[in-house]
Amino acid sequence: MSNIHVSNHPLVAHKLWFLRNQETKPKKFREIVRELASLLTYEATMDLLTLDTEVQTPMGIAKAKVLEEKIGLVPILRAGLGMVEGVWELMPSAEVWHIGIYRDENTLKPVEYYNKLPIAPTVSMCLILDPMLATGGSAVATVDVLKRWGVSKIKFVGLIGAPEGIAAMQKHHPDVPIYLAAIDDHLNDIGYIVPGLGDAGDRQFGTA
Repeated sequence: MSNIHVSNHPLVAHKLWFLRNQETKPKKFREIVRELASLLTYEATMDLLTLDTEVQTPMGIAKAKVLEEKIGLVPILRAGLGMVEGVWELMPSAEVWHIGIYRDENTLKPVEYYNKLPIAPTVSMCLILDPMLATGGSAVATVDVLKRWGVSKIKFVGLIGAPEGIAAMQKHHPDVPIYLAAIDDHLNDIGYIVPGLGDAGDRQFGTA
């Protein structure tokens, strides 16, 4: 479990309360998802490579650093879309690549329906964005796609994870670090995280 990172930041815990609250409306829900994405990405990018450089300040020359790695954001449609803006606020130059994967409600297995990745990778590291790591099927399938694409440095950034989803990721992709705001108790018989926060996509887009 050394590559499982659960934030202990007070702001993360505070904002997670709003997401769990069934009374939180879609507008507020989207705002909190965006804010939590920023906070968790801050923690997930502590090891980004930088280059030493200099910059002219009003008072002289200062030593500085700039990012060396080119970052790609891969939101799992559709719930992951709400996390993109939060990450972009930190890294506005990050590329965004969409991979469409949905969970079959009968089998709970991932089904890929959209993929427009270029032939060769254009980034050196990818952050997979998805609020809920439930069964882990979509996350595992997305990592499969990215590795076939040729990206070797991949991280998963989510909000809430279930032990079952974490175990699936650990089994299939133990090299992919997972960053979460919380780990919940279990999945119910229809694949939802308990206590969780419901369907993150429906709650963001008002389609419950």
